[in-house]
Amino acid sequence: MSPAPGRDFPWWLLAAAGLLGAYVVSVWGDPFYVDLARTLLRGVWVTLGVTGAAFVLSCLAGMGLALMSLSRWVAVRQVARFYVEIVRGVPVLVLLLYVAFVGAPALVAAWNWVAEPLGLGTARNRDFPLIWRAILALAIGYAAFLSEVFRAGILSVEGGQIEAAKALGLRPGQRFRHVVLPQAVRTVLPPLGNDFVALVKDSSLVSVLGVLDVTQLGKVTAVSNFRYLETYNMVALIYLTLTITLSILLRRLEGRLRRKVARGGAGP
Repeated sequence: MSPAPGRDFPWWLLAAAGLLGAYVVSVWGDPFYVDLARTLLRGVWVTLGVTGAAFVLSCLAGMGLALMSLSRWVAVRQVARFYVEIVRGVPVLVLLLYVAFVGAPALVAAWNWVAEPLGLGTARNRDFPLIWRAILALAIGYAAFLSEVFRAGILSVEGGQIEAAKALGLRPGQRFRHVVLPQAVRTVLPPLGNDFVALVKDSSLVSVLGVLDVTQLGKVTAVSNFRYLETYNMVALIYLTLTITLSILLRRLEGRLRRKVARGGAGP
C-alpha cells in the first residue's frame, strides 16, 4: 500500500538544507562571495516583481479565456480556443522576443495613430520599458496555460449545485461568485501553484532583454570576473531557494484547505 500523501518525512528537504548549510559555511566571510551575494540579491526583487505582475495579469486573462471557452456562443468559444492553441504552441522565449521587438513597437505606433490627431501627444518605443514588455509577454504566454487550469476547475463543480443555485434564484454572476468560484479554487490551487513556480523560473528569460534580474546580474558579473562556476552556482542557489520555499508554502496552503474540507467547513 502506498503511503498517504503528505505523511512522508521530508528527507529531501533535510538533505537540501544540509547542502545549503555546507555551502554557506564554505563561503562565509569570503569577500568575493559577499560582494557576489549583494549584487545578485538586488536582482531578486526584480525577479519577484516580474513574476508577481505577470502572474496576476495571466490569472485575470486566463480566467477570462476560461469563461470564453465555456460560453454559449460558438464564435466566442472558438476565439478562446484559437488563442490558447496558438500561444501554447510558441516557446516562451520566442514569444518574449516577439512581444518586445514586434508587439510593443506596434502598440506604440497604434497609440500614435490614435492619439496624434486628438492632440494627446505621441510616444516613442523607448517610452515602453523593457521590463513591462517582458511582463506582458510572460502574461500572454501563461494566460493560455492558466485558462485550461481554470476551465478544468469550473467544470469540476457538480451540475446539481448549479441547478440548486438557480432554484434559489441566484443570478449567473451570483452563482459564479458564491457557488462555482469557491469550489473551483480548491481544485485549481495545486496546478496554479505549479505554474507560479514555473513562472519564477521562466522569469529568468527576461535577461535576454537586458532586464536586471538575478540571471542578468549573474551573467554580467561572470563576464567581468571570469569566475563562472562560482557565480552561476550562486544564481542557481537563489532560484532553488525561491522555488523550494514557494513549493513548501503552497503545500501547506493545500493541506489547510484539505483539512478544512474534511471538517466540512468549506462548503459553497
